[in-house]
Parts: sequence; C-alpha cells; structure tokens
Amino acid sequence: MANVVTTDPIADMLTRMRNAIRARHDSVLVPHSNIKAEIAKVLKQEGYIEEVKNTTVDGNKMLKITFKMENGEQKVIQGLRRISAPGLRVYAGVEELPRVLSGLGIALISTSKGIMTDKQARAMNLGGEVLAWVW
Repeated sequence: MANVVTTDPIADMLTRMRNAIRARHDSVLVPHSNIKAEIAKVLKQEGYIEEVKNTTVDGNKMLKITFKMENGEQKVIQGLRRISAPGLRVYAGVEELPRVLSGLGIALISTSKGIMTDKQARAMNLGGEVLAWVW
C-alpha cells in the first residue's frame, strides 16, 4: 500500500468503511491516526463495530475495523455520512446538536473533551464540530 496523502482523512475512513460494507467484507483496513482510532472507539462503544485492532501492513500502521453483524448476515451500520469537511466546518452548540433519524442513529461530535456521540455531548452540556452521522 502506498502512502497517500488525503485532504480529509475522516471522509477517507468513512468511505472505506462504506465501500467495505457494500462489498460485504467482514472488516476493513484504514490508515492509522489518533482521531480515526477515537472515532472507531466511539463506534465500538455504541455497538456499531465488533472490534478495532492496531496492525502493520508493509510497515504502515493501520486500524483493522471488524464490522458487527445483525442476525449473522446484515451489518449493524446502515449508513455513514461526513458532515463537517475541511472546506466547510460545521459547528453546533449544545442546543443545536443534531438528532440522527430521530435518535436511531448517532452524530459524532468533536468536543473539547474528545470525540463523543451527540447524546454524550448533550449530557455533558458540550457543543463542538459535527464530524459525521452514523445509522
């Protein structure tokens, strides 16, 4: 795997996950970064992915994300959508935090206390950058 520099590594991660789900793969490899590891940790806590492992492929640090299955056949993650992007940052105060599919999904929020779900941010009375929606 060649080192490819992306302008939006979070969008790259979400796209790799979306493509792997559509191709019916059980897991996906994503180049490692601290923010991607934090996002994967939140997705694991919320029950969207089975496990996250640090691994090395051709000398490059990677995250191996294993998808969680529902009824043994369908992935728990139905959709991923990047909201804030490098060219257009989207911030929300605690009152404006989005509710994804009326609470059926989660919004990933980057706050001063780290990356968390919209529900956790509301409970801690924090706003922040709306990174992505997951449902």
